[in-house]
Amino acid sequence: MRASERAYATLRREILDWELPPGTVLGEIEQSERLGVSRTPLRSALAALTAEGLVGAQSGRGLVVTPVSVDDARELFEVRDALEQKAARLAARSADRELFEGLAAEFADAARLIEDEDPARHAYYDLVARFDDALDASAANGFLVASLKGVRTHLTRIRRLAIDNPDRLRDAAAEHRLIAEAIAAGDEELAAAATRVHLHRSLANILAAAETITDHARQHGYDRPLQEREQK
Repeated sequence: MRASERAYATLRREILDWELPPGTVLGEIEQSERLGVSRTPLRSALAALTAEGLVGAQSGRGLVVTPVSVDDARELFEVRDALEQKAARLAARSADRELFEGLAAEFADAARLIEDEDPARHAYYDLVARFDDALDASAANGFLVASLKGVRTHLTRIRRLAIDNPDRLRDAAAEHRLIAEAIAAGDEELAAAATRVHLHRSLANILAAAETITDHARQHGYDRPLQEREQK
């Protein structure tokens, strides 16, 4: 792996996991030394993260991790709802039944992953990522999948904060299980309806947890991580 790719992968993971919370200044000298790369590959990594919307320029501060707003979350879920319902319908038409039956079984046993000692719940989120990958592959629509990947990147930062709510994660695992079972059964209507319920509950949880998210970020030195978008 090239130095720029390694720097990109590390910074991206740290941003999505909130190890680098919104507002973190990404100074070239500091980050180059921390990541053990020269400034040229670091600049390449930062350019890629900027293209994804995870990093942006802020007057007087240089490049920083971009903020997350409540309004952004609502808008992202509006797009995600339409895309994922369609993806679930397409997957139910032609998906590998055994693959989704297996995923459903894993979600049924997800409690042990949620109760894992890893505070970031990487094993659980890896399972969700495998489900997303299987859904995307089964939908077999490149334009739809590309749009979904962009939306999910930004939602991951918000969703990761659900680690503080294991009850919600257990409910989400049950919702994923129902979606996987519907796809395995080839039931387009149930797959779409289960997806809609899951996304509705996920957004409701995010909005209800806005204050918790703010408290979490303040512990990391950033005062306004999840806020109403400022009116221009």
